[in-house]
Amino acid sequence: MHRVVALVRPVQSTFELGIAAEVFGTPRAGIPRHYGFEVCAETPGPVPTTAGYAMAVPHGLEALAAADTVLIPGWAPVEAPLPARVRQALLAVHARGARLVTICSGVFALARTGLLDGRSATTHWARAEQLRREFPQVRVEPDVLYVDHGDVATSAGAGAGFDLCLHLVRKDHGAAYATLLARHMVLPSHREGGQAQYAPPEADGDELDGLLEWAAERLGTPLSVGELAAYLNVSPRTLARRFADRLGTSPGAWLLARRVAAARALLEETDLPVEAVAARVGLTSAVNLRRRFRERVGTTPGAYRRAFRAP
Repeated sequence: MHRVVALVRPVQSTFELGIAAEVFGTPRAGIPRHYGFEVCAETPGPVPTTAGYAMAVPHGLEALAAADTVLIPGWAPVEAPLPARVRQALLAVHARGARLVTICSGVFALARTGLLDGRSATTHWARAEQLRREFPQVRVEPDVLYVDHGDVATSAGAGAGFDLCLHLVRKDHGAAYATLLARHMVLPSHREGGQAQYAPPEADGDELDGLLEWAAERLGTPLSVGELAAYLNVSPRTLARRFADRLGTSPGAWLLARRVAAARALLEETDLPVEAVAARVGLTSAVNLRRRFRERVGTTPGAYRRAFRAP
């Protein structure tokens, strides 16, 4: 039986730990058990949780010695250092061939082992920039649900932990078993790791003399980069330089991002057909909207609407 050990610390998120327990540790009638699940901490005993109660953790770091998968279900606060004993234990686990898995902020602990250096990883979109800043040697992927390298795997925001854990189940025991497990938890059976996290669109401070606000009010028209430049009475080359300096992107890329953000809002808040949404945001056709939407959001407009349409 595959042994999964969750490494917790005070103050432990009950949701992120609960994800691991639901997937790997909960017996279900009619479903074969392929995993054993335990919880350990650097110091056994009562561990405070985000729910306001303390949980009793009977095992110390010695439990990691026999683990096939070690899972870090969050690491809060993310600035907390990785104790030397914990770092040594995680490196020993990895050296003997067990896999290391993190949910959400747990990646900060794993990054402090050095095992993510030169590799891609993800975390909650709100922490991605901090992860990139503190660990520049890690290639941070802020727009995916999870990243799996085989020996190490990281997931985005807490709910994406379900996606990563079910992905690992699928790898270990096949799609049919993972689908059966997901059905019992009333969850989607599979979401690709490359799907976007659905972070809220970033607001742009208008650093270009009113251009951004002017353009945002005209997304339904076929705006061109030349028209944007003409608004400021500059050349397209000068406009491109200003966008790069102040926004870190190109005029065309910014305009497309605003169109897709506007499409997301219409899909969430209205019942407009996809063709009408495309027209309203200046993407001309449903085909073009679907292509651009999938490129930037990682899913189709229809699937996005089903997931996020307000009642």
